[in-house]
Amino acid sequence: QVQLVESGGGLVQAGGSLRLSCAASGRTFSSYAMGWFRQAPGKEREFVAAITWRGGSTYYTDSVKGRFTISRDNAKNTVYLQMNSLQSEDTAVYYCADHRGPNISNLRSALGYDYWGQGTQVTVSS
Repeated sequence: QVQLVESGGGLVQAGGSLRLSCAASGRTFSSYAMGWFRQAPGKEREFVAAITWRGGSTYYTDSVKGRFTISRDNAKNTVYLQMNSLQSEDTAVYYCADHRGPNISNLRSALGYDYWGQGTQVTVSS
């Protein structure tokens, strides 16, 4: 089992920044990658970004490229999502998730992830 705890969400004005954190515990040694997803009211959960524990390869959805940065601290088993130039369209509940690998073809799909955090709300006011 893997436990994931997100933090760092909140209310921010458009153009502002937030940094989300996701702390992993439990059987983290077999984790291959970590991803961030978001879900806005009435919409499906969508991929935001992912990073592999080894090598730190990163993946982003097009709408956040150049604004969001995903990073990880292997020693702390923690993944971060730095979000800059936030827009009202970024308002959602943000979830981190654990990918067991090694098939990375489904890194952008929620179906590829086995463990999920409880989510943290990000609200961007315009």
